[in-house]
Amino acid sequence: MPFTLATWNINSVRLREVLVARLMTETAPDILCLQECKSPVELIPLEQFRALGYHHIVARGQKGYNGVAILSKLPITDAGHSDFAALGHARHVAARLDNGVLIHNCYVPAGGDIPDRNENLKFGQKLDFLAAMRDQFRKDRPARSILVGDLNIAPREDDVWNHKALLKIVSHTPVEVEHLGAVMEAGDWQDVTRAHIPGGPLFSWWSYRSPDWDAADKGRRLDHVWATPDILGAASDSRILRAVRGWDQPSDHAPVFATFDL
Repeated sequence: MPFTLATWNINSVRLREVLVARLMTETAPDILCLQECKSPVELIPLEQFRALGYHHIVARGQKGYNGVAILSKLPITDAGHSDFAALGHARHVAARLDNGVLIHNCYVPAGGDIPDRNENLKFGQKLDFLAAMRDQFRKDRPARSILVGDLNIAPREDDVWNHKALLKIVSHTPVEVEHLGAVMEAGDWQDVTRAHIPGGPLFSWWSYRSPDWDAADKGRRLDHVWATPDILGAASDSRILRAVRGWDQPSDHAPVFATFDL
């Protein structure tokens, strides 16, 4: 069963309802995973999305903050959620397809501006969140699983516009990259996007602070699609829809796509 999956930090699903509907209409992914919905589940504009064929939803919401949702044309069942590091945040939800494939949708904390847990509580929470993810996947090793989301880390040198300049900037520091690598190793997760686009600069986020984000191109690849080895070979057609970052009143993230034939 082939299906296309997209992941997108929408930065308020209610504020950008029109953009979500546009993506659904123009690209029609079978499954759309959203992060930073900033809405209780009951206030997500589900009727609009159902009218476009997305009749199935699994979500965890939070008023004005965090929030993750999986919107699907295909039947899915709620597979629970984890409160990594006991932060009390709506940052993870899981859904299972009828073919048994499990989809994790994650929103890792951004981590603030100072990459020092002693000076910055948010940075410590980010590292603790990643450590808890690692521990869960060590305990319950995933199979036939996909993990997507805004993981708020650009791990490779070519995942950022300037490796040396960003080594001390949150999202690309060595300690964050190490923690993300430990999560990957614990679940034997494989980077689907880089399996298909193995080399060269590749970004999914551009700061609102840049007056001309497209020309400056000071981006980072913060949004990821991973898969377990047993289904990696079923993945194809990975891509980042950079143009979406240029839509009116956009999110600062672009959606990331992959197709699976399972």
